[in-house]
This record gives sequence, structure tokens and C-alpha cells, in this order.
Amino acid sequence: MDAITAWNASLRPDVELSRRYGEEFAASMRARKLTFGDRVHCPFLRPFFLTEADESRMRVAAETIAALGQRVTAAALESRALFDQLGLTDTEAHLVRIDPGYACASTASRLDAFLLTDTLHFAEYNAESPAGLGYTQRLCELFDAMPAMTTLRAGRGVRFNPTIEPMLDALIASYREWGGRADPPTIAIVDWRNVPTWTEFEILQDAFIARGVPTVVCDPRDVTFENGSLLCGARHIDILYRRVLINDILSRRDECAALLQAYEAKAVCVANTFRCKLAHKKAFFAVLTDDRNAALFSNAERAAITAHVPWTRVVADTDTVKNGRRQSLLRLAEDEREQLVLKPNDEYGGTGVKLGWETSPGEWRAELTSALTTPPGTWVVQQRIPVRREVFPMFDPAGDVAMRDMLVDFAPYLFRGRMAGYLTRLSSTGLANVTSGGGQVPAFVVSE
Repeated sequence: MDAITAWNASLRPDVELSRRYGEEFAASMRARKLTFGDRVHCPFLRPFFLTEADESRMRVAAETIAALGQRVTAAALESRALFDQLGLTDTEAHLVRIDPGYACASTASRLDAFLLTDTLHFAEYNAESPAGLGYTQRLCELFDAMPAMTTLRAGRGVRFNPTIEPMLDALIASYREWGGRADPPTIAIVDWRNVPTWTEFEILQDAFIARGVPTVVCDPRDVTFENGSLLCGARHIDILYRRVLINDILSRRDECAALLQAYEAKAVCVANTFRCKLAHKKAFFAVLTDDRNAALFSNAERAAITAHVPWTRVVADTDTVKNGRRQSLLRLAEDEREQLVLKPNDEYGGTGVKLGWETSPGEWRAELTSALTTPPGTWVVQQRIPVRREVFPMFDPAGDVAMRDMLVDFAPYLFRGRMAGYLTRLSSTGLANVTSGGGQVPAFVVSE
């Protein structure tokens, strides 16, 4: 019996499938701070299962792309032509060119992927400030204690990969690379106080303190830069774990003045550095899939790109090459609408994404025309990739359980380029993200 069948068979009608259990399950998530704003993260009653072989091929592919992100970042800082391919604004470019004091641009990153039986495709690379790693481990721990998990383990190896401890280890490693000597260093997790992920910061704070690392959670407006030191209240900060996004920092620059001054003065180790923005742009995949950049990569790396990274181009009135044929990019985008996605070069949560196969020809043409009126580098078009769907038991708003066919977005975390754990999101639509209403499940590796 496969893992999915075994798990579902162990769910008892009068226990796990009852409304009372649903209420208790939701209450247990709230008690563990597993909430996104007002809603709980997981209305589903089954984890996502992957095999040891699945994990192995994901590790090789994900760590390869993360390494290329670091390489492209370093190369773009030396090459204006490459830098310009990524579509940064002038204000972003200024921040990126500030020396952060150490080389690792992305202490934490995440690749959004679709893992199928015989293929693996990445949709995008979140190289800036990926959320969810605290939620991910706590949700795994919650499911790991369920009676169904005990049943599943009969004759099988079942495990999950922690994400909180590797994140802390990566932060401290970046701090040591930066030159920090405090032992232990004091960490500040910094983002706006009204963000829906604030409870995750509290999860991380509790876990870091339990490891003996002093940690505070604060708003960018709470920090001050005095006498060469970044402070949160009266506490000196050694590591600023930056969850506030660069776009928000630039749009609310006055409120982030102390953070920016400390970064430029190298008075604090900031992770991720602002240089993460280069690989974070959706145009990073355009750099990877454009033949003019082939010399940056080895034969094995080019093979990995071909296998796992969808063809991507920045929207512009120009010619391009696809499948060995040079043609007008705009004409290609119109002709292949049903196989393309139109995305903002720098957004999150599915904002602005247009799926060509769900858009009429006239609407698609209008979207492309509108994209051309924006500053260069604002939009990208990307090849459609195959997605994974599975059926999951799900509590509906009334508390009843029904089997739902869901899209599965499987997103590995990388800490200083090494894979550790996964954010796994489900959606009934073509976009899978928690921000736009999707749900999260834990992922477990199963070996028979």
C-alpha cells in the first residue's frame, strides 16, 4: 500500500474526519502560532509525501540553481551588460552596489518548484527574504505527532527536514563571514509590525532563544543607529535578519533610515544582503536561459538549466531566440499565448501574474502592449511548465471533510546554498501561494 493510500485509510470517520477534530486541529495550530493573519495555515488532513529519490534529484537541481544565483550576482557586479539584463531600477542598483561586508548574497532563499514523477521544473527563485520556514517546521512537528503518522511508520521510514535550526546556523555562518565575533550574537528579526507573518517571527524568536541566541523582533521604525551601533531599544544588534523587503525599504526610506545607515557603515551583519536582489528578479531565469550568457556556465550546469528552468525573457520590442529560431519576441508571445505566463519582474504572492491559457487573445495582446509602456525590465514572459496535482482531504468552512483536487507547489529552502526542508503549498487555482489564499501542508520523506 502506497503512503497516500495508507494515510487516508487511517483517518477515522468519528475522529480525524469529524467536525470536532477539525475544530481541535485548528485550535492546535493557533496555539502553535500557525496563522497567516487571522487564518490558520493548513485546512488539510494529509501531508505531501516524497521519496528519497525525489529528494535527491531536488537537492542536486536546487543547489545548482542557488549556486548559479550567487555566481550571476557576482558577475553582474562586474559586468554592466549582465547587470542591465536583470532589470533593476536606479534606486535598487544603488543599494545593490553597497558593499555589505561579506560575499554570500542570500543567506536564505527558496525555489518554487513542481516536482513530478519524471520531471522537475522551477517557476521562480525567491532569493530575497523567503517566508514560511518557521511555520514549516512547526507544522511538520504537529503532523508528526498524529496517530495516522504512527500507522504510516509501520514498515516505512518517515521523516521531515527541520528548517529553523539550519536557518539559525546559516545566520551565524554569515555573521562569521562578515567578521562578527560576538558569541552568541544578538539577532533582530525586522519587518513591519502589521505583516500577517508576525507570528512566524515569534516562532523563530522562541526557537533561537532556546538555542542560547538572544533574539528580538522589531519594526524598522524601532531601530536606531547611534555611535556606530544599530540598536533596538537599548540592545545592540549584531545580526539583522531582514524580513522587510527591499521594495518596502525604498518606498518608505525615511522610516528605514537607521537600517540603511547601519548597512552602509557595515555596523551590522544584514541577511539577506541587498545584493540578493539581482538573483531575486524574475529576469534571473532570463539570464540563465539566454544563450548569450552560456559562457558563464559549465556543460553540466547548462544541462541542469535546460532540464529545470523554463525559457524566460524580459518583455521588450526586440528579437529573441527560442528553440534555435530567431524571431520577434512580441510576435512569439502572441503566437504562443497558451504556453506562456506574463509576470512582473519583481513581485510576490502572485501579484500581476497572467496565465496565457486562462486569458483571451485580445486581453493577452492588451497586457503585452501595456507591459511595453512600463520602464524597461518591468515584465517577463515565461514558458508554461507542467504542474502537479493531488487529492487531499480538506476541511470546508462548515467543518466537513471533502476530498479536493489541488495544485501542489513544492518549494525547497536553501540556507547558504544548501537545501533543508520545504514549503509545500496547495491551491485549487493555477497560482499556489499563501498570500493569495492558498494553504500549506508539511512534507515528509517516505522510504518503503
